[in-house]
Amino acid sequence: MHSKKNNRALLQCLALSVYPMMMMMMMIHLSCVSSSSASTFFKPFNVSYDHRAIIIDGNRRMLISAGIHYPRATPEMWPDLIAKSKEGGADVIETYVFWNAHESIRGQYNFKGKNDIVKFVKLVGSSGLYLHLRIGPYVCAEWNFGGFPVWLRDIPGIEFRTNNAPFKEEMQRFVKKIVDLMREEMLFSWQGGPIIMLQIENEYGNMESSYGQQGKDYVKWAASMALGLGAGVPWVMCKQTDAPENIIDACNGYYCDGYKPNSYNKPTLWTENWDGWYTTWGGRLPHRPVEDLAFAVARFFQRGGSFMNYYMYFGGTNFGRTSGGPFYITSYDYDAPIDEYGLLSEPKWGHLKDLHAAIKLCEPALVAADSAQYIKLGQNQEAHVYRANRYGSQSNCSAFLANIDEHTAASVTFLGQSYTLPPWSVSILPDCRNTVFNTAKVSSQTSIKTVEFSLPLSPNISVPQQSMIESKLSSTSKSWMTVKEPIGVWSENNFTVQGILEHLNVTKDYSDYLWHITQIYVSDDDISFWKTNEVRPTVTIDSMRDVLRVFINGQLTGSVIGHWVKVVQPVQFQSGYNDLILLSQTVGLQNYGTFLEKDGAGFRGQVKLTGFKNGDIDLSKILWTYQVGLKGEFQQIYSIEENEAEWTDLTRDGIPSTFTWYKTYFDAPDGIDPVALDLGSMGKGQAWVNGHHIGRYWTVVAPKGGCQDTCDYRGAYNSDKCTTNCGNPTQTWYHVPRSWLQASNNLLVIFEETGGNPFEISVKLRSTRIVCEQVSESHYPPVRKWSNSYSVDGKLSINKMAPEMHLHCQDGYIISSIEFASYGTPQGRCQKFSRGNCHAPMSLSVVSEACQGKSSCSIGITNAVFGGDPCRGIVKTLAVEARCIPSSNTGFSQI
Repeated sequence: MHSKKNNRALLQCLALSVYPMMMMMMMIHLSCVSSSSASTFFKPFNVSYDHRAIIIDGNRRMLISAGIHYPRATPEMWPDLIAKSKEGGADVIETYVFWNAHESIRGQYNFKGKNDIVKFVKLVGSSGLYLHLRIGPYVCAEWNFGGFPVWLRDIPGIEFRTNNAPFKEEMQRFVKKIVDLMREEMLFSWQGGPIIMLQIENEYGNMESSYGQQGKDYVKWAASMALGLGAGVPWVMCKQTDAPENIIDACNGYYCDGYKPNSYNKPTLWTENWDGWYTTWGGRLPHRPVEDLAFAVARFFQRGGSFMNYYMYFGGTNFGRTSGGPFYITSYDYDAPIDEYGLLSEPKWGHLKDLHAAIKLCEPALVAADSAQYIKLGQNQEAHVYRANRYGSQSNCSAFLANIDEHTAASVTFLGQSYTLPPWSVSILPDCRNTVFNTAKVSSQTSIKTVEFSLPLSPNISVPQQSMIESKLSSTSKSWMTVKEPIGVWSENNFTVQGILEHLNVTKDYSDYLWHITQIYVSDDDISFWKTNEVRPTVTIDSMRDVLRVFINGQLTGSVIGHWVKVVQPVQFQSGYNDLILLSQTVGLQNYGTFLEKDGAGFRGQVKLTGFKNGDIDLSKILWTYQVGLKGEFQQIYSIEENEAEWTDLTRDGIPSTFTWYKTYFDAPDGIDPVALDLGSMGKGQAWVNGHHIGRYWTVVAPKGGCQDTCDYRGAYNSDKCTTNCGNPTQTWYHVPRSWLQASNNLLVIFEETGGNPFEISVKLRSTRIVCEQVSESHYPPVRKWSNSYSVDGKLSINKMAPEMHLHCQDGYIISSIEFASYGTPQGRCQKFSRGNCHAPMSLSVVSEACQGKSSCSIGITNAVFGGDPCRGIVKTLAVEARCIPSSNTGFSQI
C-alpha cells in the first residue's frame, strides 16, 4: 500500500505524464512507482498500443481473453475458474464492474463476498494473467437494470447515458471510486498489478442517435472524464465508431474479422466474441458449434486482429434477483467453454485450447509484421501471410489459409504446396508450410455431463440398475414444513392513495412483488345485468409487464404474463363489497435499450373494470392500498436464524398450493462435485439455501419445434441456429455453490407462487461421467507438441509426429472402463458408436491398457499401436467411449 506521501507523489507523476498521440498510449514512468510496492504480481510495466497491437512492456502482443464475471460465481470458485482459463490458453481475464452490486444503496459500498472485486483482480494477478476491467458503469450483460442501481432513476432531472449533469455527476463519482480503489490496491500494470486496460461506457453506439447531439457530447465527455482519472493504462469503448482519438474503439459480435477501428493509430480489438447466447424463460437453449467459433477467432487474427475476448468463457449464475430481462433465466451458462458449475464444456474448451496454442506459435510473425500479405487462392479461398522482414522472406513466416465457402471443401496451392481446406474453415501454418490446426477438424474429446444422485458408479453397476436406484430415491424426502403467504396487506408499512402508482417508484426494486388492494361494490342490478346479457366484468389494462396476478376475495382468478402487453382478464364478483387485488411482479428489470430511467414496471395507460350496468369503472380514480413485497421476504423467513414465521408440518394432502413457503433440511452430498437442486416438480418462485438466494425458478416449457436434429457448423451463426432442449422446461437444475453448504442440516426454503410438489425436489450432483473422442490419421499431431518441435533454423520438424487421442476425466475422477473402442472405420457418435467394416481386433485391449485406472491417457493414431493395418488404403479412425468415476467412493444425498 502507498502512504499518503507516496500517493501524492504518484498524483504528481500522473499529472506530469505525457500521452504521445502517435502511439496513442497512456504511459506512466516507472520512476513514479513507489518503492513500497512489495506485494506486486509483476515487475511494473507500461501498457501502450499502436495500429497493430497492445504493447506490453515494450512488446506487441497477440492476446486471448476469457470473460468471467466475478459476482456470477463465488470467491471459492474464482481460483479454479482462473486456472482453467489459463490452462485453456488465456492471457487476460475480462470482467465488467457491476455498479448496483457495489452500491445498491447510494453512498454505501459493498466489496464483500461475491462483490470482492479487489480479491478477484488479485487472484488474476497471482495467476500470472492480465486483466481488462470494463467499468462502464452501464454493463447490459443480461444483468438487472443493466448494472444501474435503481435509486439512480429517482435523482431529480436525471437522464441516463446522455449529456445530463445529474447523471454525469453520479457516473463520474462511481467510475472514480473504482479507479481510485484499483490504484490504492496497486493493481494497475505500472504498479506491478494485472490491469492492462479499462473500458468506459458500453455499446453506446447503438443508442447514440436516439439522443442526438447530446449523445455525441456525452461520448466526448465520458472519454475526457475517464482519461482525466489518470489510471495510466489504455481506455476502450466498444461498439463506438466515433470514439475519440485517444480511446480505442472495439468490436462486439459473433464475427469481427472485418472490423477496423476508426483510426490507423489504434489496434483491432474484439471485446465480446459471443460464443453462445443468453436464455429466456420458455426459450430453447442456444448452442454455438465450436468449429464455427474457432473459425471466427482464426479469421479475426488472420485479418489483423490482436486482442480477442470470449463473452463468456465462464458464464455462471444469476444468483438472487440479478438476472435482467425481462424473463432471463437464472442460469447464465452461455454455452461457454467452462459451464455454469465450473466444469469444462468439451469439445469447446479443448478445441479452443488447441486454437490458442496454434495462434501463439504464430505470434512472433504476427507482432513483427505491420500488416499481412494477401493472396487469393480461389473463388472463396484466401491466404494471409505474416513475415518479419528482418529475418528474410522464409524465416519467421506464419500463414492462415481460409475457405469461406459454406458447403464445399477446396484444394489450394500455397507457396508450391497443396492443401485441402474443409468448408468454412481456417488452417493455421506457423511456419508457412506445416498445418498445425484446422478450425473444422476437432480432435478434442466430447464430455457428456450428467446431473444425478451422488451414487458411486462402479463397473459392477450397470446403467439401467443405476437409473432404477435413482428413480426410487428421487421421490424420497425428509419432512417438509409450510406457511402460507398472506394475500394482500400484511404489515403496517402499507399506504393508501388515489390512483395507480408506477411499480418501481413504490418498490425501489427491493422486491419483485407489489400488491394493489381496493374494494369494488357490486349491486344486485349488476348481477342481473351480467346474467341477462351473458357478459362478465373484466379487468382491462392498456399495458403491463412482467406478471400480473388477479385475486378476487382472496382467490386467484387469473394471471397474465408478458412485456408491456394488454390485459383483458374476466373476473367474477359477488353481490356487495369485493376485495380486488392486483399483484404486479417483475422478472428482471430491463437491461438494454434507450431511456432506461423511463422504462419502469407495473401498469401503463388506462386501468379499468368493464361490463358494469352503469358503465366502466376507472380504477385510476379510486383509492388503492399498496403493500410492497412478501411477508416472508421481510421476515427473512429463509434465514438460518429463528424468525417469527409459524411453520406447520406439510402433508401430501396440502399440495399443490399457491403463494406458499416451504422449508426442509438436507445433508450435503459427499465429494467435491458441483451441487444442483432439481426443482422440476415446482411451478414458479424463488429458492434459498442457508440464507443464500440461489435465484428465481420457473418450470416453463420451451416450444416443441425449432431445434435441429443435426447441427451444421458451416455458415454464419445466429442465436436461433443449433438450439436444443425443445419441448422441455428451460431450466430445472439450479446451482448451489459448495461453499454455501455445511456437512449436514442445510436449510432449504422455497417460495412457490403457482403450485408445485416440494416432496419431489432433490439434491443432485453435476459431473462428467462419459467422455468420447474420434481421431483419424488425417488429423494433425497435437498442437502442444509443435511448440517444442522447432529446429535450430526456426523451421518445424514433423519427423515421428503422428495424431494422438487424449482422454481425460474431470478433477478427482479416473477412467473406470472403456465402453467402446474401434480403430478402423467406426460409425456414429458419442454414446452411439458402432463398428464399421474395418476394425482392429486389439482396439479395446490397447485403449483399456493405456487408459483404465488413470485420470488421463494418450493413444497414438498409428497402425503399429494397434498391431498392424486392419484395412490397407483406407484412412483409419479411432473412436472411444470411456466411463469416469470418482477416484474415491462417495455416498449419496437426498432431501
